[in-house]
Amino acid sequence: MQIHVNHDNHLRIAQDTSDRLAQTVEDSLTQYKHQITRVDMHLADLNGAKHGDSDKRCKLEARLDHLQPVAVSHEASSIQLAIDGALKKLDNALSHAIGKRRTF
Repeated sequence: MQIHVNHDNHLRIAQDTSDRLAQTVEDSLTQYKHQITRVDMHLADLNGAKHGDSDKRCKLEARLDHLQPVAVSHEASSIQLAIDGALKKLDNALSHAIGKRRTF
């Protein structure tokens, strides 16, 4: 499974942090590792230098063998909370998508 971590101009992510985030995604989705070919993570600070309650966003898009891509996003007050929320949503979405595939 390939994992790509991307960020906008308002966030600066060091390479070691990017590697840790990729490992977190891989660990979280280990049960789907044979179905997922690639995961794209997009991190953004929606308000830039201004602060807000839910101004950090994490979008995750998982590409699956023989299925349409599954995409989710989550907004929160911190990057870590946004990532955690998006990973939970992606786990649910993948479970649903793969479960539907098995019923046919």
